[in-house]
Amino acid sequence: MPDGKRPKPQHAPKAPHENAEFLASTPARPIRIISEYIYPLVQLKKEGICDTIVMFGSARIHSREAASSRYTRLKKMKTSRWSDARRKTHRLHIREAKNALEMSVYYEEARLLSHKITTWALSLGPRPRRFVICSGGGPGIMEAANRGAYEAGGKSIGLSIELPHEQFANPYISPELSFNFHYFFMRKLWFAQIAKALIVFPGGFGTLDELWEMMTLSQTGKMPKHTIIIIYGRKYWNEVLKLKNMVRWGTISQADFDNLQYADSVDEAFDKIRMGLEKYHMQGDPFLQAY
Repeated sequence: MPDGKRPKPQHAPKAPHENAEFLASTPARPIRIISEYIYPLVQLKKEGICDTIVMFGSARIHSREAASSRYTRLKKMKTSRWSDARRKTHRLHIREAKNALEMSVYYEEARLLSHKITTWALSLGPRPRRFVICSGGGPGIMEAANRGAYEAGGKSIGLSIELPHEQFANPYISPELSFNFHYFFMRKLWFAQIAKALIVFPGGFGTLDELWEMMTLSQTGKMPKHTIIIIYGRKYWNEVLKLKNMVRWGTISQADFDNLQYADSVDEAFDKIRMGLEKYHMQGDPFLQAY
């Protein structure tokens, strides 16, 4: 029974938006999703970003310097006193390092292409910022893309994703344009939302996933019209993909296939990108300017 005494005053509970436990809960998932849309939107608007050039590719492709250093170090190892099993493993590592050295050409070409695009984009003026390089934020080709823009004196975007294993954004992303997503579909939305061109360097499952997404959005009219898609490196992609066969079997149209362009050099890719942008996209995109 109440004894007639008033209860002691209590501290006011935290507001819902300050309650970390609530925000991490299942019912609050829509709040987390919308935050991954609104926060990048605010930052991109603040930095005057008008549109992007997205560069995809493998996180496992290293710079020429890093790949050469590993290959040289392995070749110099003295193996005469090793067991047969250890020597066999060492030979495998040398083959892998040699392959990595060969593939490093794509890192250097992505870096140079990003530098050329950024240098040209900077000539168009600072407000709004046009054709800003955007990557997945990680190492490999993603790092090369951000690095080329950084070395050209421009800003660049990194759209990182939370993974089970610890991951760091590469150091060449502009800090104010470095975003970390929990939801893959929100990350993909920001890849596609203001992209005017997509350049796909050699990569694995993640690169293919992003390529299929962009191709589907383009085919169904869910991306900006005349979005440029460049497949970089025929030597690699002709072994991995046989897209022309899909036309033969009738599962895509010739027009779908013709939407893809191929390039094997920095100059070829840059010329195709610049020509497409100058033809279709110089007026800019009003999307970010509307907020």
